[in-house]
Amino acid sequence: MAGRGGPRGRGRGAPALRGRGGGPSIGSVPSSGPGIPNQGDHIATVGVKRSAFGSSGRAIEVFTNHYEVSIPQGMIYHYDAISPSEHTLPARLNMELIVKLQERDHPEIFTPRGVYDGRKNMFSVKRFPFENDTRTFDVTLSDPNVQDSPGRAAVGRGPKIYKIKLTKVAEINPEVLSRFLEGSQSHDNTVLTAITALNVVVRMEPTKNYPFNVRSFFTPREQKDIGGGLVLWRGYFQSVRPAIGKMLINIDISTGTMYKEGPLLNICLEFFNRGNDPNILAPARGLPERERLRLQRFISGVRVMTNAANQGQQGRTRTPRVVKKLSSAGANSLSFTMREGGTMTVAQYFARTYNRPLQHPAILCVEVGNGALIPIELCTVVPGQIMRKQVPPEKTKDVLEFATKKPADRLASIRNGLGVLSYGQSEYVRQFGLHVKDTGGPLSVNARVLNPPTLKYGQNSKQPTIVPRDGAWNMIDKKFFQPATIKAWVVVVYERQNRFRDENAKDMIAGLLEACAAVGIVVQDKQPLVFWENAQGTIADHLRKAGLACNQKKGVFPNLIVAVLPEQATDIYTAIKHFGDVSTGVATQCLKSQKCTRAKQQYYANVCLKINVKLGGINTIPDARSVSILTDPHNPTIVMGADVIHPAAHSEGRPSFTSLVANVDSDTAKYIADCRVQTSRQEMIDDLEDMATHMIDMYINYRRNVEKKPNPQPKRIIFYRDGVSEGQFRQVLEHELPQIKKACAKMKVDPKITVIVVGKRHHVRFFPKRPDEADRSGNCRAGTVIDRDIVHPLEMDFYLQSHGGLLGTSRPAHYNVLYDDNRLTADGIQQLSFALCHVYARSTRSVSIPAPVYCMYFHPFLYSDQVHSAFRCGYCLLPSQEPL
Repeated sequence: MAGRGGPRGRGRGAPALRGRGGGPSIGSVPSSGPGIPNQGDHIATVGVKRSAFGSSGRAIEVFTNHYEVSIPQGMIYHYDAISPSEHTLPARLNMELIVKLQERDHPEIFTPRGVYDGRKNMFSVKRFPFENDTRTFDVTLSDPNVQDSPGRAAVGRGPKIYKIKLTKVAEINPEVLSRFLEGSQSHDNTVLTAITALNVVVRMEPTKNYPFNVRSFFTPREQKDIGGGLVLWRGYFQSVRPAIGKMLINIDISTGTMYKEGPLLNICLEFFNRGNDPNILAPARGLPERERLRLQRFISGVRVMTNAANQGQQGRTRTPRVVKKLSSAGANSLSFTMREGGTMTVAQYFARTYNRPLQHPAILCVEVGNGALIPIELCTVVPGQIMRKQVPPEKTKDVLEFATKKPADRLASIRNGLGVLSYGQSEYVRQFGLHVKDTGGPLSVNARVLNPPTLKYGQNSKQPTIVPRDGAWNMIDKKFFQPATIKAWVVVVYERQNRFRDENAKDMIAGLLEACAAVGIVVQDKQPLVFWENAQGTIADHLRKAGLACNQKKGVFPNLIVAVLPEQATDIYTAIKHFGDVSTGVATQCLKSQKCTRAKQQYYANVCLKINVKLGGINTIPDARSVSILTDPHNPTIVMGADVIHPAAHSEGRPSFTSLVANVDSDTAKYIADCRVQTSRQEMIDDLEDMATHMIDMYINYRRNVEKKPNPQPKRIIFYRDGVSEGQFRQVLEHELPQIKKACAKMKVDPKITVIVVGKRHHVRFFPKRPDEADRSGNCRAGTVIDRDIVHPLEMDFYLQSHGGLLGTSRPAHYNVLYDDNRLTADGIQQLSFALCHVYARSTRSVSIPAPVYCMYFHPFLYSDQVHSAFRCGYCLLPSQEPL
């Protein structure tokens, strides 16, 4: 039940995983520090135990979207709630059944009422009077006799009966929570269940009254119509979390994409956005099959009410029907066989049975869950339905605009949300003895602002070093630390020549040459060949032809292909990247024709950031004094970043992709990447041993053959892992850490390993208390770190907001240290992570998570198995021409 942002799923009595002793010169951590809970040796944790807080940086205070909540005093009884059905019922239906059971059918038993999570868990402050602590109930929902409809027999059936079995499985003494918060109790299943119970208590009231998903519910108080049959509702997220010495409730705003209520016909017309003529939904009048299927995917799963009668409620079913699919023909073309013999169309059926001639008999019907075919014009969409499919790409901008709020506005919305949550008025919160301290405003916590690292540029720069300010800096008077060389290059234009003329191409080439000279990139070919190609052709053939022409005329193949693309050219972009990154190993740079027409030098300077690293150059490195952990010559260090990318929701048969990024140089500025395919939606990386072996081998070869280091073997590995939920931490230690160790053994090296999970899928936010502590966007400044007050009671974790704000409220990254052979200090890990956020090569801004993990969001292609080939995104490199 615990996922991202929820309580941690841990096994009972899990053994503590401790690092090896005798760390490097950065020193061992002390056994305890001020404010650290007193942890005995018998206390088991999954991650590394916290032994001290960080102290570096400037101390400040910030607001956070947390409120303190009291712990119940009485016993809590845990029941399994099971519906012995062939199919798993939706959480919404489960919740409705439990509410009917408690409030309508058996209030004498369920007083005070229990709380339910919509799936399996029910909690009560009272032990229910069941024989042997178990009982099965029959529960019905309102479902009157339904008239005969096409596709089903005429029946006069009664309401459907659902069986619900409740069984007591545990008694929870909240005292275990108090001991856990004080550091004298392991985070075992008892603690996990107690935290789950508190979450179910605070969510019960809103989930009864509003549409909800796992941790958020949505209200129509604030909404926005974005067209296409969709409307956005403001939602509220809430999660009870343990912290040092207290329990907290994390409250945040969220966004729900809802189906618009009202006539289904109107929603279908809005979806196509082609006017108000219902006949566009008629297959006999030209509705393409692919458009019918697209509409079917959009409305499948929607609950509708039907009204076949002309007046009043006669014929209206009080239980909504679920749309399964669309008919392939209109109501006047769909025939079915009557039980008494003969055939009839759907349109004729509704005209004769209900005296309701259809206004639009040629348009589609919907098939609902019971198999009935109902004309679209007779269906009404029930309000408050969450669209659980992927948001259409053309609506993404609207969703972001609605969801994005400046820090002050977001904090105001959270405060306003307390009125919707109404903890003090909830009978469930009161009867469990919870009290949320929401009258004094959000929690104020201690924070620090870390000093940014000094960045080094090339020796020929007028300004060879710079200290970023608010997470940003510029390239004025700076040359790249290690500029690349363009030996030969070609330009391939896929925009029409009347839109991107010859003079536009010449201006673009001149702008690129000027920008390259400014940053130190050596361009040996000042007059590249230019080709205009038809985007409808074979992209690989075009690029291959351009390369052969370059070799024929200039005696060398190009090491850079610049492609100019029109708008909406995703397919062309994909084909170009596949040609360069997978097929041939040549660097490619795509430009949009609109942007490079009369572009300013700043645009081409940004392009050069990408070109340089694709060709094997290094843009900048952190100064050695800023990251002593990485630059210690006695302890060569590999920094690795790993992640798994899963297919989109509702995608069937598509695999997941695993990726691993690691540096090969001593300055942790030159990275390579490896990507593999594995079982769909599997989070743990199966091939990590082979991937890590390759990274270590490349690191050793680069340091030995290129940097000429006498000690090329790594002494330390810092492994950043993204994308795992808190309930999967143990799996990382049991499945992935051993693979890294096996890779080291295979390469005959014995580095000390540190494993850090970094995540951003949470709802923790920070807000400046004073205007002078905010950046220009109103967010906390880059480098704000919080490692006390709201963090885990036992384990070493912290929040770091490493990037400057742009739009909306910045989300800090959450770091959990799971394993630490290197015995790094809290300050050391925090400063290391902050420094790595500044070496992402595609921009002159710090990013939200360390660059080895961040860059994997931009890897669209598979890694080639050939040893000298690698991704050529704006970050990872190692050109195929470079000798190792």
